[in-house]
Amino acid sequence: MVLGMATSAAVPSARQSRPGLKRDIGFIGLIWASEGSIIGSGWLFGAQGALSTAGPAAIISWVIGGTAILILALVHAELGGMYPVSGGTARFPHYAFGGAAGASFGWFSWLQAATVAPIEVLAMITYGQHYSFANGWLKTVNGQHVLTASGIVVAVLLMAAITAINFLSIRLLARTNSAATWWKVGIPLLTIFALAVVQFHGSNFTAADGFNPYGAKGILSAVSTSGIIFALLGFEQADQLAGESSNPRRDIPRAVIGSIVIGAVIYILLQVVFIAALPKDQIQGTWAHAAYTTMTGPFAQVATLLSMGWLATILYIDAVVSPGGTGLIYITGSSRVSYGLSRNGYVPSVFERTNRRGVPWVGLITAFIIGCICFLPFPSWRSLVGLITSASVLMYAGAPLSLGVFRRRLPTARRPYRLPGATWLSPLAFVVANLLILWSGWMTDWKLGVAILLGYVILIGNRIFKLNPIVPQLDLRAAQWLPVYLVGMGLIVYLSDFGPLKHPWFPLWWDMLVTAVFSLVIYFWALAVALPAEQIQAMVDQVVVPEEANLG
Repeated sequence: MVLGMATSAAVPSARQSRPGLKRDIGFIGLIWASEGSIIGSGWLFGAQGALSTAGPAAIISWVIGGTAILILALVHAELGGMYPVSGGTARFPHYAFGGAAGASFGWFSWLQAATVAPIEVLAMITYGQHYSFANGWLKTVNGQHVLTASGIVVAVLLMAAITAINFLSIRLLARTNSAATWWKVGIPLLTIFALAVVQFHGSNFTAADGFNPYGAKGILSAVSTSGIIFALLGFEQADQLAGESSNPRRDIPRAVIGSIVIGAVIYILLQVVFIAALPKDQIQGTWAHAAYTTMTGPFAQVATLLSMGWLATILYIDAVVSPGGTGLIYITGSSRVSYGLSRNGYVPSVFERTNRRGVPWVGLITAFIIGCICFLPFPSWRSLVGLITSASVLMYAGAPLSLGVFRRRLPTARRPYRLPGATWLSPLAFVVANLLILWSGWMTDWKLGVAILLGYVILIGNRIFKLNPIVPQLDLRAAQWLPVYLVGMGLIVYLSDFGPLKHPWFPLWWDMLVTAVFSLVIYFWALAVALPAEQIQAMVDQVVVPEEANLG
């Protein structure tokens, strides 16, 4: 209640007169926003990466990954319907645990959203090596294709184009993405059908060094490190645009669940046909080092080898449309997350400024600048994908915690979609999120730790220099579990079979058991110390109710 009072006093009246976000997006726009994010460069590279990591058993990896993301998506569906606010993924933990936890998960959410656009640009440039005019944009360093000086210039120009489209009205943006997503979903389906008809070698599933050459660790590692989870990211984009939905309570749950089901089915089928369509000379030796692993445009090059030039041409065009559409939506999402963070007082209030079309332009420009900076330390697709994956799954971990709190503290709140079995599904979703972090491995997770520290520097600087009139209460008691959680997960990963130790403290399977037990301890600890119902309701009334009333 203290936060609600402070917030109310701190908001200047002028803020109410500024143009707000406009509720112009319908169900199709929402589900295509999420689907447009899911079907990006992940489908162009995911099947190849998963096959090299797990062999044909990568099919099992996709099923595990799809199931894990669906569990998390169900949690997001209830939350998005309850509180349809812009940048919802970043704000749910704020309402449940107050300022300290909310700022942390908000940073994870923004970091993930802001770094996807540059990786999609890198995907477009990588596939572009098929064209002679693009050959000077990349060079090979230690087996990876990295940007040259001219490649960085092209990447910046592509980022600028994606950002410019976002300055259009949100209605036109949704229509533009809806049209692009029909293409993006249609082309993978066409690829599945065409490859299955032209060449389907069932014997490929036991070729090279067998169906499951790397055992359970290979299957589980592929889920987090080969691009599977990265490929399935994006369902939460409907949540990020909840503040601009014309009927959020009805449409948000359907859009979140529908998008992940469609995406998972498409990806599993793509993996099956990719394996079966590979020519014999591409799978000699081992799955980890066979000739197909050197392909820069996997599906297009397979189509070329099968004399399907028409399909290869379409796929090279799609290598621009699919990543471009995904980058477009994540730039959109990052600006809405920064808008939400500003509404809660975490970042400067300038991020709430919208132009006459209702577009938060300061957030767009910031996402553009950060995206361009990413090309310097992360000049290749594979060098950036690990950071995005780990930041994403840590962001997702905040949702089941928030849902558990809202079920306990606000049992009578209106829920357009009520998750069946939430009592056990919510802690299960938190365990799943932490298993994904474990499977990401130490080499990925330590980089996330550095990014977390950088975020705290930014958030503390905003508070010290008073760059936002809203000064959120930190509520340290409600967030007392957070440092134990972050440090504890880091230690478990380091000491696990997915860490750097030759003789890990927690061997395979035991490390997953330790992660599950630790997750449940943190989950119920967090629920026990969460904010009281009155304080949660005061914050919801302060921010959610005005945004729901603002119909543009």
